[in-house]
Amino acid sequence: MAVQATNLGYPRIGEQRELKFTLEKYWKGEISAHELETLGKEIRLKNWKLQAGLNFIPSNDFSFYDQILDFTCDINLLPKNYKELNLPKLDEYFAAARGYQKNGKDVFALEMTKYFDTNYHYIVPILDENNFNPKFSGNESKIIKHFLEAKEAGFKTRPVVMGPVTYLHLAKVKNPSTIIEKLAKVYLEIFAELKKQGCTDIQVDEPLLVTDLNAEYKSAYRSAYGVIKNGDLNIHLTTYFEDISSNMDIINILDVSSIHLDAIRGAEKLEEIITKIPEKIIISLGVVDGRNIWKNDIAKSVELVKKVSQKRSVIVAPSCSMAFCPVNLENETKLDAEFISWLAFAKQKVKEIEEITNAINGKPNKQFLEENAKAMESKKISKRIHNDAVKKRVEQIKESDYHRKSPFAKRKDAQKYLGLPLFPTTTIGSFPQTDDVRKQRNLFKKGVISEQEYNSFLEQKTKECVQWQDEIGIDMPVHGEFERNDMVEFFGEQLDGFAFTQNGWVQSYGSRCVKPPIIYGDVSRPKPMTVQWSKYAASLTKRPMKGMLTGPITMMKWAFVRNDESLETVCKQIALGLRDETKDLESAGIKAIQMDEPAIREAMPLKSSKAKAYLKWAVDVFKLSVTIADDKTQIHTHMCYSEFDDIMDSIAAMDADVISIETSRSNMELLKAFEKFKYPNDIGPGVYDIHSPRVPNKSEMEKLLKKAIVVLPKEQIWVNPDCGLKTRGWKEVKEALINMVEVAKSLR
Repeated sequence: MAVQATNLGYPRIGEQRELKFTLEKYWKGEISAHELETLGKEIRLKNWKLQAGLNFIPSNDFSFYDQILDFTCDINLLPKNYKELNLPKLDEYFAAARGYQKNGKDVFALEMTKYFDTNYHYIVPILDENNFNPKFSGNESKIIKHFLEAKEAGFKTRPVVMGPVTYLHLAKVKNPSTIIEKLAKVYLEIFAELKKQGCTDIQVDEPLLVTDLNAEYKSAYRSAYGVIKNGDLNIHLTTYFEDISSNMDIINILDVSSIHLDAIRGAEKLEEIITKIPEKIIISLGVVDGRNIWKNDIAKSVELVKKVSQKRSVIVAPSCSMAFCPVNLENETKLDAEFISWLAFAKQKVKEIEEITNAINGKPNKQFLEENAKAMESKKISKRIHNDAVKKRVEQIKESDYHRKSPFAKRKDAQKYLGLPLFPTTTIGSFPQTDDVRKQRNLFKKGVISEQEYNSFLEQKTKECVQWQDEIGIDMPVHGEFERNDMVEFFGEQLDGFAFTQNGWVQSYGSRCVKPPIIYGDVSRPKPMTVQWSKYAASLTKRPMKGMLTGPITMMKWAFVRNDESLETVCKQIALGLRDETKDLESAGIKAIQMDEPAIREAMPLKSSKAKAYLKWAVDVFKLSVTIADDKTQIHTHMCYSEFDDIMDSIAAMDADVISIETSRSNMELLKAFEKFKYPNDIGPGVYDIHSPRVPNKSEMEKLLKKAIVVLPKEQIWVNPDCGLKTRGWKEVKEALINMVEVAKSLR
């Protein structure tokens, strides 16, 4: 039997981030809903055409904001306060994602958090099990609309839906087992309508199956898939991000047509797992990495697929959806030819899937295979990847390098000279990157303005930002980061071992796109990276200026990282560079340094068997970055959109003097973990949700802080937004921060 080919999802932002710019125009009222819908349709059609050579083309992988929110809307589970706004459906959808503050109405955005161990943020469904009445929207749903749209364009697609158990896991719900069967019945309605419209196959994503399921969730799978069976449609059950070894008892009772296995992140136990899956089930092999940008080793993939296909039916696939990859490598013109030869973006990965399939089906593309083999050999022997001095420095790290000179209590006493009041106020670092900032940066990069002209502009922006913070009374100001593009890219541009793309954008959430750097080799810091602007900003105020650095775990996690070295070693290399930067900032008179680690929870392995070792070295590399600091230097860290309950001992072990966390969207729920653990150091619970354009009023912030005071000693509490302010506008930022400072003062 011939091997088939599929994709599990394609990037939806467009090659030049068309979706981002069109969304933002719509939100500003500059274009109509029809114009936005037209752009969406253009992107979808282009994506389907690019995948026309595959046996299974995904539909319903496109979203205007988030696919989890899409499904929540498709089965009518949005909380009633959004429906009570009486908005058109599209605006109701965006109100749930971004909040709504118009016409005398004021509604918060739904909570947002990371999708498994990725940097993608999804909108958390809020489900009431006592009043749980999902209802499929039928032909008005995006699932049906996009299938029919593709059909009309001549493409028979395989719609993608989030599986019922994973959906409940991603939602806020106390007892998922009480509602799972009711939810599963909605899937039968979806399947029936799709079949009616000519659909034969459906992709049901269940990434939760790679985690260590407890008894309740195993029971939920039995209940849900007792309802959902192959019948109306062929179910292609899709798992990814790890292996399914701990849940084979569940896998083997599921009545599905195929099971997708991640052959990249789940490679270790892949062959053993395949032997345990019933032979009637087709194996979908994710041999092309859907989360990284390295070219596939075609010969290796062909060998694996061929071996499996000798015994059973196989579908060749990416490891997961390609939504985590940039769109098209053809748009990169500045990287050298050798480096380009090592890379593959989404468009190129579709081609890899096609050619792996062709090679196994007796139609090898000899030129393609020869070029691929040449690229694999080139990468293996390239001298640009290895630096002996860096390797030696890592080997020479001592145990004492992982510890501050004194315990926290002694350091806190030493830091009293900072003169901070009760409930000290600060921000997370960045201030609005407005059009004029981006314009001047682009002019400088293009050589239109000189470095002196650019620096003069940055000096003025920094001066205005610091002076304004002084005026409103922020106790620990920051310099605003106007010289920085992205919190990882900015540092990567100054570190050896990093490379950068022009158009390697991926979606983080909504219209927010990031352009991750590529860590291709050993990492080192040739010279100071942040001292100039931190020192200048400190000269503008008598208050203690906070220097801003991005931590090693986050730099690794938010980059496309090399696949020929351990993540621990990569992070130690980065940490040593940051250690040097910490010392240089301190020597320049910077009294507080924030080492951001928002990705530390996100980077944790999905399996508990691997988590302990990761947390040990993750804490070590954070400490390695900052322990060189004197007791008088206050070390901050920042984390956002993560659950902390199961890693509180590790967060405490990081031993930062101050940690700031996201708590505004969750209404301070995250603080429960800190209360239960009796967290010893200082905490800044975010009182201002910066991912929404709405401006929180003083009573909201005061209410949140009073919740914090019930949980924590007031002497531990800082007052700050929940994240950086780069993506917001000055008007809303000024209003919100003035409110924040006034609330802190009133509480004193």
